[in-house]
Amino acid sequence: MKLKEIRELTKDEMDRKLVDYKQELFNLRFQHATSQLENPKKLGQTKKTIARIKTILRELELSNQGSGK
Repeated sequence: MKLKEIRELTKDEMDRKLVDYKQELFNLRFQHATSQLENPKKLGQTKKTIARIKTILRELELSNQGSGK
């Protein structure tokens, strides 16, 4: 997912996507361990997407703290 696409999602949608991508990463790691992974780049892409989602969620959290004071 691109950063722009992630920013357009709601917080709940981001949380759901994060869970989905973590499950996908688990499956990819399992496939890698059993030598069944066809595209090894998919591991890195999935990790980066998880990091992007976590970054946006953290930005939202910090902006809500700043406006709540």
